[in-house]
Amino acid sequence: MGMSSSIAPRLSILWSFARPHRRTLAKGLALALVASALGLATPMVTKHVLDALGSASSLTRPVATLVVLLFVGAGVSYWQWILLGALGERVVLDARESVVRRFLRATVPALTRSPTGELVTRVTSDTVLLRQAAASSLVGLINGAVMLVGSLVLMGFLDLVLLATTVAAVALVGLAFAFLMPGIAKSQQQAQEHVGRLGGVLEGTLRAIRTVKVNRAEERMTERILADARASAAFGVGAVRRESLAWTIAWSGVNLAIIAILAVGAWRVGEGRLEVSGLIAFLLYTFALMDPINELSQNVTALQSGIAAAERIRQADALPSEESAPSPGRPELPELHALKELKELTELEKLEELRDDVPVLELRNVTAAYGPDAEPAVRGVDLVIPRRGHTAVVGPSGAGKTTLFSLVLRFLEPTGGELLLDGRPYRDHAHADIRARLAYVEQDTPVVPGTLRDNLLLARPQATTEELLRVLDDVRLTEKVEGLEEGLDAPLATANVSGGERQRIALARALLATPDVLLLDEATAQLDGLTEAAVQECVRSRAETGAVVTIAHRLSTVVDADTIVVMEAGRVRARGRHEELLVSDTLYRDLVESLRISAVTGAPVT
Repeated sequence: MGMSSSIAPRLSILWSFARPHRRTLAKGLALALVASALGLATPMVTKHVLDALGSASSLTRPVATLVVLLFVGAGVSYWQWILLGALGERVVLDARESVVRRFLRATVPALTRSPTGELVTRVTSDTVLLRQAAASSLVGLINGAVMLVGSLVLMGFLDLVLLATTVAAVALVGLAFAFLMPGIAKSQQQAQEHVGRLGGVLEGTLRAIRTVKVNRAEERMTERILADARASAAFGVGAVRRESLAWTIAWSGVNLAIIAILAVGAWRVGEGRLEVSGLIAFLLYTFALMDPINELSQNVTALQSGIAAAERIRQADALPSEESAPSPGRPELPELHALKELKELTELEKLEELRDDVPVLELRNVTAAYGPDAEPAVRGVDLVIPRRGHTAVVGPSGAGKTTLFSLVLRFLEPTGGELLLDGRPYRDHAHADIRARLAYVEQDTPVVPGTLRDNLLLARPQATTEELLRVLDDVRLTEKVEGLEEGLDAPLATANVSGGERQRIALARALLATPDVLLLDEATAQLDGLTEAAVQECVRSRAETGAVVTIAHRLSTVVDADTIVVMEAGRVRARGRHEELLVSDTLYRDLVESLRISAVTGAPVT
């Protein structure tokens, strides 16, 4: 009872992948049953051929019947294989599409809890295991069971004594499979889990290949990766051993049944209780029993692998997703109704005047943590970002600067307080609507798979080539593009662009989006002095028409900011201009001194 209750929910997970294709499955099952029926009829027709030989009757009809059964059965089987094979591919495609969409719509903290390579295996190898289980295995199990029962029923028509001998052998085979299959399933599941871990470690190692090589850790990392490969192989071998034992028992059981049938059948023929043609037909059914037994065992094995894969794939459904529902549109600002009474202003003038009065972004007493049991990363943060100007956020490592950006970008939801966009709470906006107003340059600035053009067009797919070339010139990348054989259509990879070039590509992409708020996470950390000066000019120019918020680990990038926000231990400690904070805040003075930045000019001391 416990076994059946535990397998039922696992089968329901697998069935969830096959359910959308149930009509095709039913058609495949019908074809399989027709093919099986034609196969089951063959021994009986063979008996008629032998009877015709004994009575000197015409062989034309029974032989013609055998030929028709052969060709019709081949045609039906061919159709069934194509139908189920195509269905398997559609199931895999649907599963991959579902998982990829779920991954890309999931919250950032949920995705970053697992190694990237492990997530990739859900889309690649797990979905392959799902193919046979969700398509042909379900049909194969039913068809195999029908063939087995059908063969035994027809055997009963031929001779009940021989049937009893056969049933005893089949029962022994069934007990062996029932005993061995749970172990096979567990071994296969553990093997696939280690494949997932292998993918995670390998992906992380390849991402950090320079660090691995410079520390001469190639062999150590190889051993760490191969430990999971060896564990997977060990569990796989364990599954193979159990499968081999099950097959050996099945084969031996059927062969013992054949020997017993020959002995008992010969005795019954001698007694005159069974015709020779009946014995031959019975033996043909016995030989044919290997087909349904083979089909049942193979499909049970594939089903168990598929169930394990389906469970891993469905784990993606547990990832919390960002809300994707469209917002009801940007409503009027809270103060707009008061201005409607002013007849001397047009509606447009009123809106523009209000937009200037209301901050583009505001954080009110915001607290946030990266998990329900985690300590808050920021506490009670109040921050106002005006529509124009440059706001810089500084502080020691762990002060909460990156968490602040995660909140603004809505990668992370606050546990207390609220964020506002245009004076309207974040909860009233869709994620996409918020991000449409923002542009973000990451500190690590990874390149997105594709060409230089693909990377630039992420935020504005409709941008023209002229616009692309303009922003590339703004960040001093024109010479780089002219040096590429394929220009804007050159494929990008981390290996063929430097860290500084990646930063400038990311900044060009952000500038192309013309956002209301430009968020920069130390966007000049890897730039030389001349390029940094050009980028700083871009930032100053942008700050004249919109909001720029900079996280700075090098204070040289923010000494001319309109407002500098000093953070410590997740709180806002102080705010003001560079000269004011040098006088009023000891932590800011220490940060300036530690980075050897001149308190007067903001230039690095050499």
